[in-house]
Amino acid sequence: MRPRPDPVAPGQQSVWSFPRPAIAVPTAVHIVIEHAGLVLADTKASISTLETSHPPTYYIPRADIASNALRRAEGTSFCEWKGAAVYWDVVLGDTVLPRVGWSYPTPTAPFASLKDHVAFYAAPFDRCSVDGETVVPQPGGFYGGWITSAVSGPFKGVPGSRLW
Repeated sequence: MRPRPDPVAPGQQSVWSFPRPAIAVPTAVHIVIEHAGLVLADTKASISTLETSHPPTYYIPRADIASNALRRAEGTSFCEWKGAAVYWDVVLGDTVLPRVGWSYPTPTAPFASLKDHVAFYAAPFDRCSVDGETVVPQPGGFYGGWITSAVSGPFKGVPGSRLW
């Protein structure tokens, strides 16, 4: 069952207008990730993935992530569109956030732009922002979308959305 899209306010885009299969598009929004008084990432050169019912997921260039902050974590997963993903722990001083990032070392051709980029779940960090607005993590704990006032839902991950 497809839910009824929420009303779209001026300046918003409905996630129900995003394509399926997903796409990857360059974006110049200002992404900042902060934790424990440190900046993990700061970029205006991310790649956004857009998929029906999901808020955008932002993939940050490795060059714009604090050096030595990423440590390869155990495990992999597979996305039918992007390919095989690997996971990353974030190490900031004495703080270790396990498996909070993921990347596609050898993405499929339509997602080649994601190579050498890392996406992060928003929930584990003190603050993740898009153009200065603090994001809300996509519900459900599995998906990595970042919700801002620029998008309207409902968003995949809420109870009952498994079959959307």
